[in-house]
Amino acid sequence: MEQLTNDLTPPGQIDHQLPGFIAVEGPIGVGKTTLAKRLANSFNYDTLLEQPEQNPFLERFYEDRRSGALPAQLFFLFQRARQIQEMRQGDIFQQVRVADFLIDKDQLFAQITLDDDELKLYQTVYQQLTIDAPRPDLVIYLQAPTDVLLDRVQRRGTEAEKAIDATYLHQLNDAYTRFFYYYDDAPLLIVNAADIDLANSEQDYHNLLAYLLNIKTGRHYYNPQAHL
Repeated sequence: MEQLTNDLTPPGQIDHQLPGFIAVEGPIGVGKTTLAKRLANSFNYDTLLEQPEQNPFLERFYEDRRSGALPAQLFFLFQRARQIQEMRQGDIFQQVRVADFLIDKDQLFAQITLDDDELKLYQTVYQQLTIDAPRPDLVIYLQAPTDVLLDRVQRRGTEAEKAIDATYLHQLNDAYTRFFYYYDDAPLLIVNAADIDLANSEQDYHNLLAYLLNIKTGRHYYNPQAHL
């Protein structure tokens, strides 16, 4: 375990024991990569990040989910498995402390995007891979209503995401809700991110940081109020 001692420490939070490995999760547009990067900066941790820009099938998937789902899903599976394998082979886990994905959730996407035959193929491939993923010391699940996610996706204007619609985001939101309803593999913090701006508000970020530093075990809910 580490101690938080840098200049970004919230008032009254000096010398808290930090989680050794944090995973941030949530649907598209909720801000998981932003939070992962901010936490890494605050704790002087390295990051393990999804790399959607490297997936050549992603834009095709958003435009036509029926035909593009399987190649996009398999590409992400192989990419994440390779990232974890390289981390293990290089013995650099102690330098990789904040991730913006859980490999466990990979099947979540497969179940809502693939038909029955494709899902069987995907599951066969998944089972054949040796994925020795580390167990997080803390998982942060960011959630927000579908309309909030859609607005954020549209405002950031990523080319590959222009075809994302509310129907897909609603399905994804429901799948995440079901997944984390049963999740108990690590301490879990569920954050209502609808009314906070973790990218631009220092107050929002530091309030969340102060809360998560006190989590050691179990399931917790963080439901901040909107600014007046």
